[in-house]
Amino acid sequence: MVPHLTTALTGPLLALEKRLLDAETTIERWLRGEWLEHTPPFYASVDLRNSGFKLAPVDTNLFPGGFNNLNPAFLPLAVQAAMSAIEKLCPEAKNLLIVPENHTRNQFYLMNVARLSDILRHTGLEVRIGSLLPEITAPTTLSLPNGERLTLEPLKRIGPNGRRLGLEGFDPCAILLNNDLSAGVPPLLEDLHEQFVLPPIHAGWHIRRKSRHFAAYRQVARRFAELIGIDPWLIDPEFEVCGAIDFREKNGLECLAANVDTLLYRIRAKYQEYGIEATPFVVVKADAGTYGMGIMTVKDASEVKELSRRQRNKMAVVKEGLPVTEVIIQEGVPTCETVDAGVAEPVVYMIDRYVIGGFYRVHTQRGVDENLNAPGMHFSPLDFECGCSLPNCLLGPDAPPNRFYAYGVIARLALLAAAIELEAAA
Repeated sequence: MVPHLTTALTGPLLALEKRLLDAETTIERWLRGEWLEHTPPFYASVDLRNSGFKLAPVDTNLFPGGFNNLNPAFLPLAVQAAMSAIEKLCPEAKNLLIVPENHTRNQFYLMNVARLSDILRHTGLEVRIGSLLPEITAPTTLSLPNGERLTLEPLKRIGPNGRRLGLEGFDPCAILLNNDLSAGVPPLLEDLHEQFVLPPIHAGWHIRRKSRHFAAYRQVARRFAELIGIDPWLIDPEFEVCGAIDFREKNGLECLAANVDTLLYRIRAKYQEYGIEATPFVVVKADAGTYGMGIMTVKDASEVKELSRRQRNKMAVVKEGLPVTEVIIQEGVPTCETVDAGVAEPVVYMIDRYVIGGFYRVHTQRGVDENLNAPGMHFSPLDFECGCSLPNCLLGPDAPPNRFYAYGVIARLALLAAAIELEAAA
């Protein structure tokens, strides 16, 4: 099954996709040069929005948790990419420790951990999984819905002076975090000696900010747009930031409303330039955090001032119950894609600098201008029936290999931005 486009506004997007196809050689050479200068994160996933007139990333996750949703046919790509990443970081690595989220009740997340560990085992690594949960005091085997089993073991400090992290009888060369550190860095992960931590600790949401990522992406998008001769707006979502806000106490809402108004003004000007008749909107979301929490769609600045108590409470906290004090106001990119009669958006997965697959996040109860990362969503992994790396110049720009190539290009631009972002934060 291939996703459907449900908008008539495909002209500019088809022109953009054709430009990407025509410039494939230039693009790949440029990206290869960029990776000589910057080190990609170990892995990442990028949420994209295809509006029919714009194709842009709206979120970049450095601790991706949906490997179980990828098409199994593309797993060899994932293994090869992981092998490349490991060889660059620690060519003599034998043991790798995965530190997951504390979601032992989320069976789908645990299937993600199992899939991730399988990918890494195929690279020739001994892979074990260490849990931060205090109740895991001995190896604990969990049964998963797909018939697989996953064993969690208690993490402990090991080695001389307890300066390394491992398990009983297991001293890993590298530690792969699949935990985004929203609640901060656990003491067990602090001051480690001669162990690679992937991604680095400062990639966690206790430090990272979406606004810094999209500022880096803006610079990447502008250079890329100049390279292939396009308007950077076609691939770059506008944004503003409010750095001091308290939704429960209504503090900072005037700042938020003013930034919403400013951003909507700029979007309307672009819509007018391109003859787009859709209603502009922005998405207000916590500047740090994941899981689709602390997000709302706004079409007029007055909506911010008139938030109900329920709406303010919903915006006030994110994962781990952490309060929201900073928000990014991002240009809303409506999606024109549907899968199985549900509104859909593509999510592209990468290991090292390689696209390894993707899937569609689908929600049958949400609109084209709403956040789809919400309860009720489901995933369609088999819609990515072909890879994102082999376009076919004999087919039209909207043919699946070519559309997915465009997705892979934009996702890799976001990956490059993440690399630059992490370098600046180190």
